[in-house]
Amino acid sequence: MARFLRAIRFDVSDTHVFPRAAEPDESAIPGGFLYMPRPGFDAGSLAKKERQAFVSGFFGLPSFGFSTLVSVGEASEQDIETCVLNLTRFLVEHFGAPSRDAAEGLARDEIGYARALADDTPLNTLLAVKREVDAEGAIREQFHIVNPPGDKPHALVWDVVEDQE
Repeated sequence: MARFLRAIRFDVSDTHVFPRAAEPDESAIPGGFLYMPRPGFDAGSLAKKERQAFVSGFFGLPSFGFSTLVSVGEASEQDIETCVLNLTRFLVEHFGAPSRDAAEGLARDEIGYARALADDTPLNTLLAVKREVDAEGAIREQFHIVNPPGDKPHALVWDVVEDQE
């Protein structure tokens, strides 16, 4: 089995902070391609939930939702090929890819990038991403390992509550 990224959800916060939350345990990729420069799009002008997805979201497949954290898990080659097909479809139907072949090429690159992140990382390792736009307008992406706390914290820093709207 190959290693691959899986969306993980410890609480309901992803359902509140992203435009759409990834499903727990679905395959995930970094998703930085969503913010690449193109006509009519400026990552620096994103706001609210879209901004949160840019700053800290992994892209779930096939939900096309976002997850704050991913876990390194296992996936069969068939699972990975299904990710390529789902991402290719997304790129054609929602992202304006000029052709299916072009979309599949980008999909394979993105899936390969996710595999490379997972390959040398121990199973069940939690990863987070941080993206920003630098002074030249380039998007910078950093990944870091999230270490679970050794002891239970003495107080909550924040709490997430359901909005009554």
